[in-house]
Amino acid sequence: MRMSWRLASRLSVITLALLVVIIVAIWGLRNTNGNANANSNSSPSGLQGTDLGSTPAPDFRLTDQFGKPISLSQFHGEPVVLTFLYTHCPDVCPLTANKLHTVQLQLGKDASHVMMLAVSVDPKRDDKAAALNFSQEHKLTTNWHYLIGSENELSSVWNAYSVYAQPETSTTSMHTSAVYVIDKEGRERLFLGGDFAPAQLTSDLKVLLGE
Repeated sequence: MRMSWRLASRLSVITLALLVVIIVAIWGLRNTNGNANANSNSSPSGLQGTDLGSTPAPDFRLTDQFGKPISLSQFHGEPVVLTFLYTHCPDVCPLTANKLHTVQLQLGKDASHVMMLAVSVDPKRDDKAAALNFSQEHKLTTNWHYLIGSENELSSVWNAYSVYAQPETSTTSMHTSAVYVIDKEGRERLFLGGDFAPAQLTSDLKVLLGE
């Protein structure tokens, strides 16, 4: 009788433990599915990034690396990627430029229907020669404009896009790492931080190209 009691006791403990494991597993599965559904419904359009509400993108007119006047509004009819860089940047800006080149490669033939613009945050050192050299170094030679200008010209664009830009030293600048994705109608659709993945931006641009 004593052995039977012990066996029954052990079986009851094992059964209880198994029930706890099963309940936890079911709860975890339901929670995972709930999160997955929430994520999948976060953007019915398929776009990834901070939704900017399709507000009209502020227009501007600056000069590119070839000395050619460029305005944002002239690219209506195609998606635009707008970012803010400086040519002497030691880290984030070169990385951003490399990512944008990767996006162009990932887009393939669709890259010819997407415009990429970089607005300088360093008016003192970003001249035509520096902008052209930076573009060539990062293999950004088609559907790409590195835009330069005076401090007054550039600061109005920084303010319009809520970009902080301030020289730190003679060789570095502090600025907001910002990537704006603008649709074919000239509306701000997405904001991406400097840590964006090329595949993410490529996917977003394909969605906008299909609209």
